[in-house]
Amino acid sequence: QVQLVESGGGLVQPGGSLRLSCAASAFTFSTFTLNWVRQAPGKGLEWVSSLSTSGTTSYADSVKCRFTISRDNAKNTLYLQMNSLKPEDTAKYYCTIGGLNPTSQGTQVTVST
Repeated sequence: QVQLVESGGGLVQPGGSLRLSCAASAFTFSTFTLNWVRQAPGKGLEWVSSLSTSGTTSYADSVKCRFTISRDNAKNTLYLQMNSLKPEDTAKYYCTIGGLNPTSQGTQVTVST
C-alpha cells in the first residue's frame, strides 16, 4: 500500500513563497506520473501540476510561471515550489500518483494578510 504524506503548507502573505513536499513509501517513484491537485474551501478539486516519467512538466494556467514541480527519485519525494502566492491559491494541496483523486491528508496553504 502506497502512503503519501504532504508537508510544507502554512500561512503566508500574498507575494510570498512556500515549498510543498510529498513523501511516498512502498512505491517505485520514478515509474508513474505524479501530480499536485488542490481543493479550495467550498470548491471542487482542481488540477495544479503534473510531472511525467520522462520529466515533462505541465501546469494549470492559474499557476503557470509561479509554481514549479520537481521530484527527487532517490528520496521518493515530490515537490511543489510556489512563488508569488495569491489569496486565490488558498486551498488544501494533495499529491497523487497516476490519477488525480487524493488518497492522503494533504497540506493546507493559506495566503492572507
